[in-house]
Amino acid sequence: MTPLDLEWIRAQFPALSQQINGEPAIFFDGPGGTQVTSSVIEAISDYLLKSNSNVHGAFATSARTDAVIFAARSAVADFLGCAPDEVVFGGNMTTLTFAFSRAIARQLQPGDEVVVTRLDHDANVTPWLTLEEKGVVVRFVDVNPDNCTLDMKDFAEKINSRTRLVAVGYASNATGTINDVAEVVRLARAVGSLVFIDAVHYAPHAPIDVRALDCDFLACSAYKFFAPHVGILYSKREYLANWQPYKVKPSSEEVPSRWETGTQNHEGLAGVTAAINYLAQLGQRVSPTVGNRREALVAAMQAIQEYERELSKKLVPELLKIPGLTLYGIKDVDNFAWRTPTVGIRIAGTTPETLAKILGEHGIFSWNGNFYAIGLTEKLGVESTGGFLRIGLVHYNSLEEVQRFLDVLHEILKPGNFKAREF
Repeated sequence: MTPLDLEWIRAQFPALSQQINGEPAIFFDGPGGTQVTSSVIEAISDYLLKSNSNVHGAFATSARTDAVIFAARSAVADFLGCAPDEVVFGGNMTTLTFAFSRAIARQLQPGDEVVVTRLDHDANVTPWLTLEEKGVVVRFVDVNPDNCTLDMKDFAEKINSRTRLVAVGYASNATGTINDVAEVVRLARAVGSLVFIDAVHYAPHAPIDVRALDCDFLACSAYKFFAPHVGILYSKREYLANWQPYKVKPSSEEVPSRWETGTQNHEGLAGVTAAINYLAQLGQRVSPTVGNRREALVAAMQAIQEYERELSKKLVPELLKIPGLTLYGIKDVDNFAWRTPTVGIRIAGTTPETLAKILGEHGIFSWNGNFYAIGLTEKLGVESTGGFLRIGLVHYNSLEEVQRFLDVLHEILKPGNFKAREF
């Protein structure tokens, strides 16, 4: 496999050319939303210029809109390894998860159990907690605080014959931990439970194959993998066909559109297809012998995963050398197959918000807070003191940017250059 051509990659993302206070902008804010390619911008513009309409009309722009939706379903199907009619679109992952939790509630009885984790984004927790209104019992799987991994022994103990659904994240958006979702599916299948996977954070970092996982549902957000703000949900077709969604009476009964509430973001869907085609083009560059778009996407995501591991190997060990710095998550380089290049840190004597502001003045974009992973920040005792500073890299970031971030961090932490803020 040919290594990533970072110069070509960065040329596809016009936002990366920005400067802040005379310094090149460094986008280490990927976990909150990635930048988009020129092709995505062009696809959105082209849709609005030539195809802007609602669906199923007897005229040209409506027919083009229908084609845009079908193209987006086909592209996402290749991205996830499923069929186009197993792809549901919505406003975002959170909205889709709430909608499906309501529908799943129709299949449950008082005393049935759902398992969630303290490592997850709250969008994969609170929608399931609402089932308590029907008498469903929700059980929490704990976290190993030393490396922010799931306690798999606790996981196995929480799943039992009453478990009807297990909700788990593919990767932590706060600390980058990749969970052993294959083992989670195995545990769930042993008791006949459904599995709902939140892949929002994982999707931009590695290949996804829902068939190989044998999960029942998998949700992600396109704006986390270089596309516009569109939510995506994979579901096995049997549930889309046989379960009853909450919908208005005149809307379609076709699968999967019967699960899509209201008019969709058509221009956004055009951008989703363009983003996936960009990744496929990247896959063709690293592996010219690929035979179709699915193979090209797998090749691209494998190359991205390998490259991003090198970014982590540069970033994490250097952060660990900084006095007073606490890094939450997997620290051992030998275990980096189980993390994305996303790190959560704190530095003694200051707050994550203060650090984020100072870094922002240097053109380095990072996030601070709990990132809606409130179960984790409460578990680690940092929720009341500002959560983490999150540094989140993706494949358009460079080793040079990592080094500049480290240099700036060292400089601002020098005595006399940085005014400590006590809690």
